[in-house]
Amino acid sequence: MSRLFRDVDGGPLCPHGSVVCIGAFDGLHSGHRALVRHAVARARALGVPAVVVTFEPLPREFFARDNPPPRLTLARAKVEGLLALGADHVGLLRFDAKLSARSAEDFVRTLLVGRLQANEVWIGPEFRFGHRRGGDLALLQAMGDELGFAAGEIEPVHAQGDRVSSTRIREALKSGDFATANRLLGRPYAIGGRVVRGKQLGRTLGFPTANLRFPKTPALSGIYATWVHGVGDAPWPSVSSFGTRPTVDGVEPLLEAHLFDFAGDLYGRHIEVEFVAKLRDELKFPDLPSLTEQMYRDADDAREILSEHQRRATA
Repeated sequence: MSRLFRDVDGGPLCPHGSVVCIGAFDGLHSGHRALVRHAVARARALGVPAVVVTFEPLPREFFARDNPPPRLTLARAKVEGLLALGADHVGLLRFDAKLSARSAEDFVRTLLVGRLQANEVWIGPEFRFGHRRGGDLALLQAMGDELGFAAGEIEPVHAQGDRVSSTRIREALKSGDFATANRLLGRPYAIGGRVVRGKQLGRTLGFPTANLRFPKTPALSGIYATWVHGVGDAPWPSVSSFGTRPTVDGVEPLLEAHLFDFAGDLYGRHIEVEFVAKLRDELKFPDLPSLTEQMYRDADDAREILSEHQRRATA
């Protein structure tokens, strides 16, 4: 049976029962992981599958299509992360006009009871679902009493006094505060994907790059000192540009990582770019020579920052 499903409607997926958790899970931060791990533990205790239900696009993106809010994690990375946490099935539900109009009660009856035969349903603090956000813990518990499942809400997760939330992480990333973002995430912030071919302008300027597309509104933009994972046995030092490349009239966000002293072909390789420090905002330069001069300065700054970062890590 497929571990990924996309629709509310359909035949039974878990005829012998399941434990379900529901959320947007953007960023898959430490609070999200606590919820998923709790659901997985309960599923193992009951001997039934653990199912994570989430959405693509995210509801807030659907309702703000003209000005989409920043996104932390792309769908593929989120699904892979949920499966790695122990989810047996992931419902990446298509959030469209039809689903947004669906009442919370219908969502419960059709998906949670009809398709998933839920024994238990778990959500994060203050989570809402269904048309006009009509579903909450109280509704789940009331319907559970009627339809035969239990429902619960995990406690908020805090990191050094701060409540963990995707909103707080987005704010930290936007301001270049990676210490806070990483603390709330429970890991360094990184973006992964398969390397795609660009216009190869960087190569002509002496700065070949490994390019990753990001077809959403990113939570950060600018020039960064970065580590690239998936190239060698250890993280590879690099300087990365993440943005629309205004000097060459770019439009869509592109993550371009220049790996220091690297020779090789990375096209098609899956890599992950870990952000360490912001060097500057993205700028529009009057010409390519001016851009190239700045790129050399950025590279020097990134090398220095990464060397210090490595020294602290091994001290």
